[in-house]
Amino acid sequence: MATIDIYTKGYCPFCVRAKHLLDKLDVDYNEIPIDGDSELRQKMIELAGGHTVPQIIINGQPIGGCDDLYALHAAGDLEPMLEQ
Repeated sequence: MATIDIYTKGYCPFCVRAKHLLDKLDVDYNEIPIDGDSELRQKMIELAGGHTVPQIIINGQPIGGCDDLYALHAAGDLEPMLEQ
């Protein structure tokens, strides 16, 4: 089973949408809220390379944000990643 980290903020509609897809696919993920935590936000930037939320990392590989997650799903590439 894949290890999934998703960096989020509480007021972010894209975070909600990304988590909704992961929930729909019935996969476990580790949500890391970065609201007001500049050190955690910096760690997210270093690990994922992105400055906006959500930032999603699957099996140590940064995949980007919500649109990237949905694009992987639409292309049929997300489920194989989740099975690793």
